Amino acid sequence: MSQERRKAKALFMIVRPQFVLPLVFGLLAMDAATMEAGETVSDSYKPVAAGVRYQEIGTYDVPRLNQILTTERHEFSDFKEEFPPARFPVKLYRVLYNSVIPERNNRPTTASGLVAIPATGRNEMPVVSYQHGTVFTKTAVPSHPDESMETRLMLAQFAGQGYVVIGADYFGKGESTEPDSYLVKESTQQACLDMLRASRDVCAALDVRQGPLFVSGWSQGAWSTMTFLNKLESVGVPVTAAATASTPNDLFAIVNRWIHAPRDFDASYLPGIMALQLNAYSEYYDLPGLASSAIKPAYQQAARDLYDNRITWEQFQAQTPASLTAFLQAGFQSASSVGEGRYWQILRDKPVYRWRSQTPLRSYYGDIDEVVPAFIASLPVGYQDLMGGGETKAVPAGSLANHRGTFVHAVADQKRWFDELLALGQKRLPAK
Repeated sequence: MSQERRKAKALFMIVRPQFVLPLVFGLLAMDAATMEAGETVSDSYKPVAAGVRYQEIGTYDVPRLNQILTTERHEFSDFKEEFPPARFPVKLYRVLYNSVIPERNNRPTTASGLVAIPATGRNEMPVVSYQHGTVFTKTAVPSHPDESMETRLMLAQFAGQGYVVIGADYFGKGESTEPDSYLVKESTQQACLDMLRASRDVCAALDVRQGPLFVSGWSQGAWSTMTFLNKLESVGVPVTAAATASTPNDLFAIVNRWIHAPRDFDASYLPGIMALQLNAYSEYYDLPGLASSAIKPAYQQAARDLYDNRITWEQFQAQTPASLTAFLQAGFQSASSVGEGRYWQILRDKPVYRWRSQTPLRSYYGDIDEVVPAFIASLPVGYQDLMGGGETKAVPAGSLANHRGTFVHAVADQKRWFDELLALGQKRLPAK
């Protein structure tokens, strides 16, 4: 096995089935039959509002959450970080909700997501909306937490400490029958906004009031968090704070960096990322032939099969090179420099940090992140300072922080920050 291929064993944006499933078997407190019923028995969903249904898919008890924070986290990343033990068991609910696809003239669709409610004994709790990162399967998403280590870590760290945690699967993932909307801005915004609305209906049905809202995400999910935050501010939904880890804030810049300034430590799954994005943009931005004009002919079928979930990541990896420049056609690469063509124009026109935000933001980066350079992850800092926006800080995860390490540090640090903001908000409340 080549050195490049060995890097695939550390897929820092990807939750891979063969990593997750052996780890989970024997550890789950959740009943497997319940999970299977949740995936296949549609009449078990309870309607709570127009277009919103939910079903309980299980409970993570405190020992299970602590197992996630220790054994499973160490399997996921050897980055050193301290996490407090969980305090509360967490009930998990899969949610189906109606939404619309902006790029398709607001065509109606159904999407899915997760609502996780800790058993705190309180009727009101703060909420973290977590936006998940890149996955190469349809179900390694929040509504299937057994397959999503990033989701489980957020549940253990936040829900286990008294936060309601919600997460959209995005169009094309989870229970959605749409094509994957990977890095499609307006559809991502809509899926997350309607998931937030649906979560409020579910919580109300369960006699839980949602308190202050926080948003968080990693990698693709950090990009999603930024674009979701933009949407929330535009419709007047207050957000207490936002935290992003390894954020590809400028897709035009980062794709050019991957193509024209490759590094020896670049992730070997960059071709997989481009396979998802090129096919998604072909579907959602009406760009037929985009993938075939960008990807070398020998790899086009594998790229489409990966996008359509017809092959696994391992099968795609066996059929394609680890080098992005070897995966893409020369003409596509040369056009990137000046941004010729509609695809490149879309990337140029849709950076996710260029508005005057009012929400406090912490943007985490790692010195040896093999996917997102520190400069790209930190772009909002100077921009918000220039624009007089909300307080924005770039937070280093350290010299040993790769892509997963950055995420692990961010989850621990943002929890402390969110707690501080909640305490500060309580102090500011008027005396009764």
